[in-house]
Amino acid sequence: MKEKVSFTEKKYLITLVFVTSLFMFWGIAITMEDVLNKHFQSVLNVSKADSGLVQFSIFGAYFIMSIPAGLFMKKFGYKNGVLLGLVLFAVGSFLFVPAANAVSFGFFRVALFILGCGLATLETVAHPFMASLGDQRSSERRVNFAQAFNAVGTMIGPAIGTYFLLRGTGLLPHEGLDSVKNLYTIIGIVILLIAVCFSFVKVPSFTDSHVDADKINAAAVNVDLTPEKKLFHHRHFVWAVIAQFFNVAAQGGTWAFFINYGHEVMGFSSEKAGSYLVLFMGMMLLGRFVGTFLMKFVASHKLLAVYALLNVLMCVVVAQGWGWVSFLALLCINFFFSIMFPTIFSLGLKNLGEHTQQASSFISMGVVGGAVFPFLMGLVADTDIAAAFYLPIGCYIIIFLYGAKLYKVQHALMPNRR
Repeated sequence: MKEKVSFTEKKYLITLVFVTSLFMFWGIAITMEDVLNKHFQSVLNVSKADSGLVQFSIFGAYFIMSIPAGLFMKKFGYKNGVLLGLVLFAVGSFLFVPAANAVSFGFFRVALFILGCGLATLETVAHPFMASLGDQRSSERRVNFAQAFNAVGTMIGPAIGTYFLLRGTGLLPHEGLDSVKNLYTIIGIVILLIAVCFSFVKVPSFTDSHVDADKINAAAVNVDLTPEKKLFHHRHFVWAVIAQFFNVAAQGGTWAFFINYGHEVMGFSSEKAGSYLVLFMGMMLLGRFVGTFLMKFVASHKLLAVYALLNVLMCVVVAQGWGWVSFLALLCINFFFSIMFPTIFSLGLKNLGEHTQQASSFISMGVVGGAVFPFLMGLVADTDIAAAFYLPIGCYIIIFLYGAKLYKVQHALMPNRR
């Protein structure tokens, strides 16, 4: 009879609620940058390619900050890692004020970079933190559950951004940037208050289910206990980093130019296209709940592979510019994208023992794909926004290969001879 594995334990509930909320807050922040992308095109008169540098600033911060965040987490613990991320998040938000006063796209990118450092720290810490709040065998369920609230955040972000930033048309730079300044001041204050509240939360002592994986039922979790095996000898981890790079590349490009697609292909106003971005993110929320349910019956790696293939098809349809048919396919991309980030992350961390925290840093670094790809898509989008959606197809093929074959935990490259 199959042993029933609990989702978490009662002593972890308060901590789990706070950590889950972090997933929502960085979802809000990430998707508000997609609204900023379009807003800066209008207010600062930057091209689509240059506006893609908004994503470059955010996701580039992930590449720079993920390793330091992992080292900080390893030395000072999960709670202090969360507090560091929240403080950097707030500082970056407050820097929008002098950036708006200077009417400087470059200054905004500096603020976005620091904000991104905060988000990178939160993501690096929160995934293994959430995975550790219970049995390792249920870690994928916990991470996908938390990512469902990340999807809630990705709906709230565009709604807030559209309301405050895209309602006006034909604004002078200082008028359009005043709304940016006021909005991010409020965000900074809220994030600081959350940091203060979290500082008073007493995190229960726990045995990290990853670090002490050898004390879990090894047969149940297929643990590779070869002591001399180095982190980069774990093929499933290495390919997780690669898959995450292409996953976030596809995400960053698709999200960055969603509003442009609605405006140019569908003829929507910027405000109406922004309102559809909320629905677009709602598809991801639906996809995560559906995906979490399906994982009770379908292996997570198989579901990942199927969803990746379906997104190849969706991208082909979107690139044709067939009006509502293509727009509905664009909405479906986010449904199928929904489980990719948390599933790749969880599969990549499986059975790494004491390497888990370091591995989390490297998988978070894979997010740098979102720094590069929007700029490349922007170069094509400046000519043909629909054709730009051919580019993510290659990304989804890599993700399909990871889910179909490359996720497997391997034993040591050489036998242990003694």
